[in-house]
Order: sequence, then C-alpha cells, then structure tokens
Amino acid sequence: MPLAAALSFAALAAPAQQTSAGASGVAPQEATNLAPVDVRGESWRETLKAKLEHLLPEVDGNKITVTKKTTVTHLDQQPTVIDNNLDQLLARSPGVQVSQQPTPTQFNLSYRGLGNPQESEYVLVLQDGIPLASDWIGFPTLYAMPLSQSLADVQLIRGGSSLLYGPEPAPVINLVSRRPAANAPFALSSEQVVGNHGLYSTYNAVEGSSGRWSYRADAAYVGSDGTRPNAGSQMRQADLYIGYRPDDKQLWWIDLHVIDAASGDAGRLGYPQWQANPRATPTQYNRDWVSRDQLVLGHSAEFGDGWLFEGKLWFAYQDLAARSAGGALAPQPAPSSTTLQDEQFRTGGADLRLRKKWGRGNAFSIGTTLFHGDDPFRQWSNSDLYVDRHDRSGTPRLRQARSSDYAAIFAENVFRLPHRFHIVPSVRLEHERVAVNETVRPPFLSRPLIKEADARTVPLFGFGIGNDFGHGNETYLNVSQGWRPLRYFDMASPFANIVPGNAPDPSKSLSWELGAHGVPVVGLYYDVSVFWIDFRNRIEAQHINAIDVIEVNSGDTRSRGFEGQLNYDFLARTALADQGEHLEAFVNASLLDARFTSSVIPGQVGKIPAYAPRYLLKAGVTWRVEQRLKLSLTAVSSAAQYWQDSNQPRGSGDSYLPARIPAYTVLDLAGDWQLNRRVTLLAGISNLADRQYYDRVWQTGLEPALGRSWYAGVRLSL
Repeated sequence: MPLAAALSFAALAAPAQQTSAGASGVAPQEATNLAPVDVRGESWRETLKAKLEHLLPEVDGNKITVTKKTTVTHLDQQPTVIDNNLDQLLARSPGVQVSQQPTPTQFNLSYRGLGNPQESEYVLVLQDGIPLASDWIGFPTLYAMPLSQSLADVQLIRGGSSLLYGPEPAPVINLVSRRPAANAPFALSSEQVVGNHGLYSTYNAVEGSSGRWSYRADAAYVGSDGTRPNAGSQMRQADLYIGYRPDDKQLWWIDLHVIDAASGDAGRLGYPQWQANPRATPTQYNRDWVSRDQLVLGHSAEFGDGWLFEGKLWFAYQDLAARSAGGALAPQPAPSSTTLQDEQFRTGGADLRLRKKWGRGNAFSIGTTLFHGDDPFRQWSNSDLYVDRHDRSGTPRLRQARSSDYAAIFAENVFRLPHRFHIVPSVRLEHERVAVNETVRPPFLSRPLIKEADARTVPLFGFGIGNDFGHGNETYLNVSQGWRPLRYFDMASPFANIVPGNAPDPSKSLSWELGAHGVPVVGLYYDVSVFWIDFRNRIEAQHINAIDVIEVNSGDTRSRGFEGQLNYDFLARTALADQGEHLEAFVNASLLDARFTSSVIPGQVGKIPAYAPRYLLKAGVTWRVEQRLKLSLTAVSSAAQYWQDSNQPRGSGDSYLPARIPAYTVLDLAGDWQLNRRVTLLAGISNLADRQYYDRVWQTGLEPALGRSWYAGVRLSL
C-alpha cells in the first residue's frame, strides 16, 4: 500500500473506532486535531528517468554500459548549435578538449592527455555506432562531421569504450542522429541564419510516418568568409532515413549521409606574426576539399524471452583532397609550385550484436565487427598555384595503394548479485592487417619503395563492479584495456626515409575509473570519479643517422586525475517544473596529472605529454521553458598546456613558437525564442568577451581561434 494511502486510511479509522466505543457505554475521548502532514514520495521509475537525462541506460539495447562512465547530452534541451560550434556542442561532455580549427574540413579533439588532437586521431567518433574516421584502422582521422541540427544526442563513453566499440584507447563519442517516432505526424521545418564574417546557414528537414513506414530527410548548407583572407568555407549536407516496421518487434532501416565541404587554408603563424597581425595569411593559395558518402542498412528484432538482435551493414566513400604550397608573407616572393594531394577511402563494415536478458536483471551481449578499407594515396607537383582538385596534369610525386582489414569478436555479461551489487566481465579479441604498396615516392627521398604489410592480434579484457546505494545512487569501478591500431604512417611514413621492416608495436592502454553518480534529491545529478590510465608503446619517429629514421615505441605515459560533473535544476521542486519551466546550472571539471614514465628519448621521463592541461572546466546555466524559450550562457576554461611532448619552444624570429599554449576562458551565449508553434527566433554570440587566443599548434605554426562572432535567424515549422 502506498505510504500516502496508508496514512489516509489510519486517519479515517481512528474516529470510527471512537464512535463505536461511545455506543457501548464507554465515554468517548476528545479528539485531538494534528497539523496536516504532506507526504510526497518519488518512485524508482522517476529516479531512473531523472538519471537518464544525464547517462546511458545500464543495458542500452544490445550494449551493456553499467559500470562504464557515460554522459549524455540531449540537444533538444539546449539552444540550437549553429555552424558546428564544438565548444557549445560538447559543453556538457567532461574532459573532451576541442582544439579549434575554424573550418569545416578538419576536427580536432583529445582526452586526458592521451594524444595530440590533430584530426582527432586518439578519439573514436561514431555516428549511430558507425565510425566517422576516414579509415577506422589505417587512417583514423576526422575530416567530416554531421551538422549539429541533424543530431539528437551526444553520448560520451569512457572506461570500457574499447570493449564496446573497438580501437582507440578512450573515449567514444557517439553522435546519435534524429529519428522520427513510429507514429510521428508529418513535420516540415526550415531554418535560415545569418551572421558576421559572411555567415549564412540553412537547415531544412521533413519527417513523419505512415502506417509501418517512417521517414526523415534533411538538406543543409553553411557558408562563411572566415576571419582571414583565404579562410572562406562552404559545407553541404543531406541525409535520408527510411524505416519499416513489419510488426512492433522488428525494424528495418536505411540511412544515407552525404557531406561535401571545401575551405581555404589560410595557414599557420609564428607567435610574433600572430601578435602583430592575427589575420595574416601566409598560404593564400591553399585549399582543402572533403566529400563523404555513407550508406547504412540496418535491422533489429526482438525474439521474445529477452533476446534482441541488431545488425548494421555500411559502405562509405570519402575523397580527401588538398592543394598546398609553401607559406610566404609579403615581402617574400610567392611560391613557384604547389602540391595537389588526393586520398580516397573506400570502406565498408558489418556490426552484428545479440543480447539476452536473463534471470532478474542479468544480461548477456555477444557480437562481431568486420571492416575493410581500400585507400589509394596520390600526389602531384604543379606550377599552377590554383590547380583544380581534379587536375591530373602535374608531375606524379607519390603513389601508394593502401588497405586495411579488421575483425573482432566480443562478449559481456552483467550479473546481478545480492545486496544490490553487480559485476560486468568483458572480453574482446581483435585482429588488424594494414598494407602499403608504393610505386612512386617523393623525389627528395633516398629510401626504397615501400612494400610493407603488418598484422596484429590483440586480446582485450575488462571488469566492472558497481553497487546501488541510498536513493538513486551507484558506485562503480571499471578496469579496462584499450589500444590504438597500427596506422599506415606508423608502418611506413611516405615523407621520410623510413627504414622498412621496422613496424612498431601498437599502443595499448590500461584504464582504472572509480566513481559514483546518482540523483540524491529531486533536480540534482552528480557524477564524480578518479581515474588512472597507463598508456604504453607511444609511437614516434627516431633518427638512426643523418638521413634515415625508423618508427619506434618511444615510451609510456601515465594520466591520473579527477573528473566530475554537477547538474542542478533550481525549479525542479516547484510547480513551475510541472508547467515545463527549468533553470539548470551545470559545471564539469577534469583535473589532470599526466607524465612520461619511460622513454627512449633522453631526458623525456617526467615531462608532460602534449595537450594535457592540468584543468579543463566547463560550466553554464540554461533557462528552458517548454515550447517557448531556451537560453544558455556557457563557459570553457583551460589551463596552459604544452603543444609538443618535448615541452620545448620551437623556431626563432617570426617563426618562433612558445613551449606552451596559454590558458584561456571563452564565453558563449545562445538562445531560441519560440514565438508560436510555427515561428522560432534564433540568436547567439560566441566568444562573448572577444578573447584573442589560440589552442591549436602544429610544427609549422599556430592557428588563431575565432574572435567574437554573432548569428541571428529564424526557424519556420509546419
């Protein structure tokens, strides 16, 4: 019997007993009126619902995520993210570091000091569980990302992510596409936005369902002049989803994703050049192009008795082209030639998973993943500094045939034990093979042509244990292995005198995470943990004489620290929440101590790895009124950090680069104001304080981050 009903029954029963006693001749006692007591209870379902606002379900379809640290950002609960502002998109994702390159042709993310953010090579980024990398194994770089308007959620998975999805040490960032519900009515929307620096963005979508069929299609364009000469960019995107449900236990679907982007490359600057003129453009002739098409066929089915199957088959084609000449600022003469580069990636894979729920809350998951990549790499030299991306009239400079193969089998089980404990043992066996067959090498090299193939088999193990305690709280401990696959460049760099036959071992990680999360009171969510990651067999090029180099396992690093997040809705315990109004503040912090623990490089032990700031703080406040308003002020603050593992400056004169990237704090303001069910106004200001900073440095210089920028627009809906 519910507590409130029991109290009510007792209150009614007492006077009835007194009346009966009076009728039998016993003098009735005088009733005492007590102050009313309002007893409100919260069911476990409400607690679970509150937790799922911030993390993944313990058994998410056919994936077991309990005891793994997860964070989910529901994008419909924050203002629209325009032009893929990654600081805003990932503001609620603790520890994920964005290294800004203000163009739509390259995305740079890193985590816990595990590797350089260049092209997000150490972070596995997925869309609906499928890798977005150019080639997942041989060339795991991120050059294409869907626009934020087409996404529903951002899922962040740390410890155990490699056991769920495969290579890269941690984390997994899974971008979940918007999907229509099975009974969704017809809906049409068109978004038109303008801003400074010539920004124009349009996003148009239609979705709905009819009987057993569901559909969603979108078409989008974003263009900008950029903040420097030759920094203009354009991006086009189109998506198509068709789902068919033969019954309420099955779903067949087709996904088609098309991205086409082009951008000028304004080049990188030395620190004195940046101080003198952050808009300077040393590479006014350079340009990048990215085209990516992906087709996904999927099927899920529930067989009864706790069985669930999900299978995905995907095919992707990506063309990555670049025109690059040497940098020159006036009064230096223009370069005399340029290099046209073209990399094609023809990839495909299959992911098959089967889950069985058994007993009381137990679940078993087993599956396999297969992948193949065919990735030719070509370069030409040309005297035309504006040569078209499809022009092949230049002198061949490099030609390689490259291929990668990958296969994995994996299994996990969650066992529910007495006293609200649960354990999750995990195992995964992976095999990779990468091959390079070179027929033309750059003319400045003296090494033989590369004809190399290497294969690796890597077993991975993990173990998690957790305990549910108190009201809606859980402690968790996760110990998991991960790894980084051997890439084409690790095996045989095309631009150095790499001695063949010296492929290093793949990098491996062992991650420990101990923490607790939960909803102790209405409106409050917390997740705090301490972590320790040993990352072994880091790979670097080492000179063995004045000309020749080899790729070696240069050393090991250790990353340890604290990561936590706190979310509180100030209106959750008021009547306003029942009317759809929320005022939520959030803060998340990553405190990091990373060091080299061993190295073949003299003097390297004890140094801090590149891109490992001692703190990364993100905070914000969002006022949200359902069907009316979303207004957010967010901040990202990073400590100073080294940009190369040597912890040393580089260059001299105009090309000088300090050893560390200075600390910075950036504020963003964004809002959606829904005037009525058909019209919504959009507006925002990024880098509100107009902070002049940079957080991206490479061997050839630094890249200025965006200054203050604004946008305003409207969304029309039917």
